[in-house]
Amino acid sequence: MKTTIDKTGRVVIPVAVRNRVGLKPGTELDIVLDDISIRLVRSGPAPKLVRRGGRLIAKPASGQEELPAVDLAAMVEEERNRWPW
Repeated sequence: MKTTIDKTGRVVIPVAVRNRVGLKPGTELDIVLDDISIRLVRSGPAPKLVRRGGRLIAKPASGQEELPAVDLAAMVEEERNRWPW
């Protein structure tokens, strides 16, 4: 899937991609740069460390209702169908 940068520097994320990963207006994204790529990563609060039984456990800081609904089986099937073999 391709997209372009407009003259003001904006990139449009296609609706199919936004729906697949649950991006809505106002969703914060981090821009991650490395030697060969630019990645957009959903921002989110870091997990909280909670001590239970003498051990530290990472507890999600966001609630379950804030997570996007993802059909993992459909994503796997879509990825399998991308390759012609």
